Amino acid sequence: MSRIGNKAITVPAGVTITADGENITVKGPKGELTRHFAPEIEMHQEGAEITFTRPDDSWKAMHGTMRANLNNMIVGVTEGFVKKLKLVGVGYRAQKQGAKLVLAVGYSHPVEMEAPAGVEFDVPSNTEINVSGISKQVVGQFAAEIRAVRSPEPYKGKGIRYVDEYVRRQEGKTGK
Repeated sequence: MSRIGNKAITVPAGVTITADGENITVKGPKGELTRHFAPEIEMHQEGAEITFTRPDDSWKAMHGTMRANLNNMIVGVTEGFVKKLKLVGVGYRAQKQGAKLVLAVGYSHPVEMEAPAGVEFDVPSNTEINVSGISKQVVGQFAAEIRAVRSPEPYKGKGIRYVDEYVRRQEGKTGK
């Protein structure tokens, strides 16, 4: 039995959900998201609650996934998602130049990145980056691309990391 898939989703006020065949559109105060859903999993909307049902247990994994995706869409159009990154290292800094993010992270050249559609970034200080948007998948993907420019290394801990990320440190050769 899928525990996540069987939970009902409560739709907050100001959010409208429309199903057009296999596509579900969620409109809210922050924007609109559309996603393709498997036609085998049926969505039932009764008032302010949405439930999903599956035909048999072979769709068990997709049942919970679809429910989680719709819940993330609802949270995205009401509250939005934010990923926070920090730069650790001497001379590592980030700047916002117009619509571009410019990173100086130890390479011979600065790395320039543009945010995809629907994603915004903010640089509160030269070692912090906040990526925000309404789609959890797109925000997470762009934050992962920023982190991949210079992943944290295990010996000194230098690199770009998420704020809540723990980097396991290793001893060097002479640390024994």
